[in-house]
Amino acid sequence: MRYSLCSYSLHRTVDAGQMDLFGYFNFCKETGYTQLDPWNFHLKQAYDDNGFLAEVKAAAAETGLPMGCIAVDGAHIFEPTEDARAENQARRYRWLEIAHALGAEQMRIDAGGREQAFDEIFDIVVDGYKDIIARAQPLGVEIVIENHWGPSNHPDAMHRLLAAVPGLGLLFDSYNWPKGTHEQAWRECVKYARLTHFKTFSFDADGNEPEWDLPRLIGLLQGAGYQGAWGIESTPYDGDEIGAARKSIALLKRVLGDA
Repeated sequence: MRYSLCSYSLHRTVDAGQMDLFGYFNFCKETGYTQLDPWNFHLKQAYDDNGFLAEVKAAAAETGLPMGCIAVDGAHIFEPTEDARAENQARRYRWLEIAHALGAEQMRIDAGGREQAFDEIFDIVVDGYKDIIARAQPLGVEIVIENHWGPSNHPDAMHRLLAAVPGLGLLFDSYNWPKGTHEQAWRECVKYARLTHFKTFSFDADGNEPEWDLPRLIGLLQGAGYQGAWGIESTPYDGDEIGAARKSIALLKRVLGDA
């Protein structure tokens, strides 16, 4: 089985100077994760025009772990103006070049549209995904959307968008669905999953653990024939990101019978 940890799970640790991108690589190896899923902001923090890609590739190769999914923020499809959309398109193209150079299997791109209804942005979003997918497929990089933010994260919107864009996969986040839609999303959207972000050991601002059942969700994914990595994006409110990442993989392995 494959296991991954999105490096966003360690963003506070990185921001505090206690870890960098290369430390994340080593942490994944030491903790038992089997692929690298870096957040693009952590790649940017390590950026060096004089050999950045070579250095990152060498560090990843040293761990023996493949590059899985690069989660790209700041290059989403929809923006209200054509100029802003063009700027994001250029960023997508650049991140696709980086993903290909690093041998990444997948790249996550958001749909965008914080203030708009889904109908208002639908055609632009569809065209944007078709454009980046056409560039990515010859490079062997799969483009995935995440139920992350904006109107596209509702399960009904996901059905419509994924039907309209052949080749677009879903990065299925266990918790990040609009309030009141989790049951529908779990039943209906697991069939689209190409990677997961399990919100393990995550608490809300009041210290309450999200009300969801990991064994049941894993069963639904397995029943739908899920073959991707069992990916984690843990965001513990107590701040112990290292501890949460360690406990998360142990929990996943236990539920999957791989302990």
